[in-house]
Amino acid sequence: MEEDTEDESRFSSLCFINEHIGFQGTIKSSPSDFIVTEINEQGQLVNETIDEPVLVNKMLPELSNFAKKPKLDLQNLSFEDRSNQENTSPVCSNGDQNHQSDSEKNTIDDRTSKHEEENVDVLRSFLDGKTNESLNKFACQIKEKWNSKTESSEPFPEFSLGRILDKNQRASLHSAVRQKFPFLITVGKNSEIVVKPNLEYKELCHLVSEEEALDFFKYLDAKKENSKFTFKPDANKDHRKAVHHFVNKKFGNLVETKSFPEQNYSASNPNTVITVRFREKTRKRGKRSLVECREGKIVHTAFTLQKENLEMFEAVGFLAIKLGVIPSDFSYAGLKDKKAITYQAMVVRKVTPERLKNIEKEIEKKRMNVSNIRSVSESLRLGQLKGNHFDIVIRNLKSKENDSANLRERIWEAIENVKTKGFVNYYGPQRFGKGRKVHTDQIGLALLKSEMVKAVKLFLTPEDLEDPVNKAKTFFLQTEDAKGTLSLMPEFKVRERALLEALHRFGMTEEGCTQAWFSFPHSMRIFYIHAYSSKIWNEAVSYRLATYGSKVVEGDLICLDEDIDEHFPSSKVHLVTEEEEAASTYAIHQVVLPVLGYNIQYPANKVGQWYREILSRDGLQTSNGRSWY
Repeated sequence: MEEDTEDESRFSSLCFINEHIGFQGTIKSSPSDFIVTEINEQGQLVNETIDEPVLVNKMLPELSNFAKKPKLDLQNLSFEDRSNQENTSPVCSNGDQNHQSDSEKNTIDDRTSKHEEENVDVLRSFLDGKTNESLNKFACQIKEKWNSKTESSEPFPEFSLGRILDKNQRASLHSAVRQKFPFLITVGKNSEIVVKPNLEYKELCHLVSEEEALDFFKYLDAKKENSKFTFKPDANKDHRKAVHHFVNKKFGNLVETKSFPEQNYSASNPNTVITVRFREKTRKRGKRSLVECREGKIVHTAFTLQKENLEMFEAVGFLAIKLGVIPSDFSYAGLKDKKAITYQAMVVRKVTPERLKNIEKEIEKKRMNVSNIRSVSESLRLGQLKGNHFDIVIRNLKSKENDSANLRERIWEAIENVKTKGFVNYYGPQRFGKGRKVHTDQIGLALLKSEMVKAVKLFLTPEDLEDPVNKAKTFFLQTEDAKGTLSLMPEFKVRERALLEALHRFGMTEEGCTQAWFSFPHSMRIFYIHAYSSKIWNEAVSYRLATYGSKVVEGDLICLDEDIDEHFPSSKVHLVTEEEEAASTYAIHQVVLPVLGYNIQYPANKVGQWYREILSRDGLQTSNGRSWY
């Protein structure tokens, strides 16, 4: 099947389960040939009248180690939210391994604040005396190792606090350990809490005092809204730049940094302080009515969005401008095709149903309509849907070359094969963009490798066209003049203009590009990472079918629960044994392949080795068969 487009298909290696000859045709000759209607969690088509409010409080499964069924479509794995609910502490990263200065004391800073006394009480209530004592010894050993003059080549040790079955108790214990020992991190492993050295703390200690590092990590862990943290005054601009870079590289999705002159700033006292604050979830735009902000509760309005031949991010950007909010105030269950007529559920924050109704006529000019407008209590979440209904028109039907069979017979044969044998639900070309020079998966890979300048330049790479958008992009790559490019970029290119405005403010350094990228809403930032993950999944499926065909072999991953949703943790996956292969215990439709993420289980056969080789090729690391990035 071909899409009516000038772009060549990127997927020349697609494999199929069925061996029938098939036929040829064209889809998406026009948007009306491809109609996508979302199905909500209640099983209703969202373009029909919805009497019941959208259920928005249903928690999604843990997002740390999903696999994908080959017959299903996944659109909502978040790499930026890759820690599961119980693993709320940061993952240990590769920090600087040099030891600290001799002046640093080998002591544990047990201050006597009320908050820290509460943490000590929590540790005592959950841990027996022996475990508590061992934890303190472990903490001292880590500090001794870091302060020693000789750097050991041995791996850093771990300390287990044991299994804590109650989720709330685990959360309290995670927080208590990190507050008492900010130079340690905690990681959850199947209800077990493991304590490790915080290498990011150690790396920060090379830039600031140990006292500042301790206080900074306590500030991060407390996550107190509207709070700020200030490093000690510093007159060295290069040193301040290094601190800015460290904080933004490691925690840029959580906090932002700014430099301010000290209160008594003068030529004789040129000190400047770096202030850290948590990023606001939403920015204030314009004045809100008392109705919209009644009782301090943010208003949420649900609606069904119909759009035609319009990219979803462009549609959201246009709606945001008309309503006086920002794109991140919108939430939705999944992305939809551009060259199509699509219907999907959305929720917008800080906008009343009345305000949304007032712009109905304006947005019709942009090939959009809104319906089912109503108040709800919360936002939507990615994946909060049952699926999508498709109405597809296939045109230009013809038999394949050298096939003398009747075309009608071939069509019915293909339909019957899909009914009885199913199909591999590859991610389609729309996931990877229509650009000839740059595809979305390339941007996603740059993001995963923290190559932020490269990601920004890829995003603003022009096509070989002479329209205003591509002329503006060409000007930017030639000059890196964000302000000048803004004057050339058309107003309707909301994403490009938002990025350029941020680049004008923060600059084209790695740090500046990181800050600028966070001007995009979360859903858009993860879209590019999803694209890379989807590309790898497509290639993995093709490799799996080319290598083993439809036979289930030893080392394959099997989903045992036929009724499970397409998103499920590795604990629901079974590894096929040699005996099960010989007995043909399982069928091909039960085989699943992992979508890249954190803490992933790979097949224990040639497919698993293929994953590792591909990630290594792309500069991403794996460890013990699991992804770390």
